Amino acid sequence: MIDPEAGFTSDVIREPQRFVGRTALIRDCIRALNSSTGLLAVYGKRGVGKSSLLRQIQQMALGDYTLAKQAGLNQEIPNKPRRYLTVYYSCDSMIETGTNLLSRMCNDQDEEDGLLRLVPNDGKQLTEFTRAKEVHGAADLKVVRWGAKGIESSKYARVVEDDTVQTFRNFVNAIVSHQVKTRMKRDGLLILLDEFDIIKNKSGLGSLIKSLTSPNLKFGVCGIGHDLMDLIEDHASVDRLLEQGAIHVRPMTQVETEEIIERAETLFRGQIAFDSEVKNKISQASEGYPYFTQLLGKECVLKANQYGTGTIDNKIYSMVIDDIKNGRTFSTLEREYRRTIGSSEDRQMLLHLLAEQPEEDTIFDEDVGRVLLKTARKDAEGLDVQYVDQLVPRLLDHKFGPVLVRIPERPGVYEFVNPVFRLYVRMRHF
Repeated sequence: MIDPEAGFTSDVIREPQRFVGRTALIRDCIRALNSSTGLLAVYGKRGVGKSSLLRQIQQMALGDYTLAKQAGLNQEIPNKPRRYLTVYYSCDSMIETGTNLLSRMCNDQDEEDGLLRLVPNDGKQLTEFTRAKEVHGAADLKVVRWGAKGIESSKYARVVEDDTVQTFRNFVNAIVSHQVKTRMKRDGLLILLDEFDIIKNKSGLGSLIKSLTSPNLKFGVCGIGHDLMDLIEDHASVDRLLEQGAIHVRPMTQVETEEIIERAETLFRGQIAFDSEVKNKISQASEGYPYFTQLLGKECVLKANQYGTGTIDNKIYSMVIDDIKNGRTFSTLEREYRRTIGSSEDRQMLLHLLAEQPEEDTIFDEDVGRVLLKTARKDAEGLDVQYVDQLVPRLLDHKFGPVLVRIPERPGVYEFVNPVFRLYVRMRHF
């Protein structure tokens, strides 16, 4: 049995040796990190690899430029790159407002990425962690004892009752004063917010980020394109902060997608090999979405284990595709598929028609594929699918996904919430 996770993973990629391609994006990240001010914003479709890139940004912020060197960008790394203390927080659906987010961060006790780990404990003492893997001096924070000689207790961070925003300000100011400038001699504090699009109401966050951003404090957000518009609408000057820091993550090229499989072969240490034709087929089926490439790769390895072979050829790949067509694999996507269609064969047909529809041009450079209901309605009529307008609401209902979202500025135009699910529907047998 060969562990498929040795070469493929559906999780966020943290290790630089697993990360492939994206040379132009890595170059943009180097520039954004080494600008003294500005907001770093990673945006793009779901499943395109945004969170993995954000984790690589964190590594470079800590001083580990292994990825940049691996990409052949040695000459673009500054002689003295800016080094940061970092906070990394992944938002979830329970966070509805900016205040909720700040409250969570002010109470998060994560020992590796949390904000609270950097904050002095009411002028007393805080024992800090040591990173398990220290690479080229990129360890984040050592043992720190607060209240040492030369630090005034009056400058310690204080919790302000019933004022989460001011408490957050006090915390970050204390970290900058006592850690960034004094203890650790870093260039700044970098706060990275992943899954930023999950926050329903971002009102006030743009103004807060604008007011706190300085040479000593930088923010990074990761989400989809309209999140940037939300921040800009909240504070007009945010767009100036984005001049050097807006990083658009698009689907990978076919060559880059095949590199994922080749890197996996290396990580498997010769125990698994993919035929070149299969690599090409996986790359085409993935359409540049690394998450889907990883899923297909894992399934191929599992199938190879089942038949006791170390070669992924057309026979193995065909069996994997057959499992997908009949809903026998990718359980999460299959559950979403069945929840969406319910017991309606007409809705199932409509879903497939929408998934197969060529993508419409986009606005605001979001690179999000749009679909037209009128086109699907015309195709549905030819297949004797009745009452299309009554079938659509379930596709938009949050209780069942949603699968689609309506584009406000263009009537009758929709987009798939999750492009990877769209790929799955295309492969799924009707």
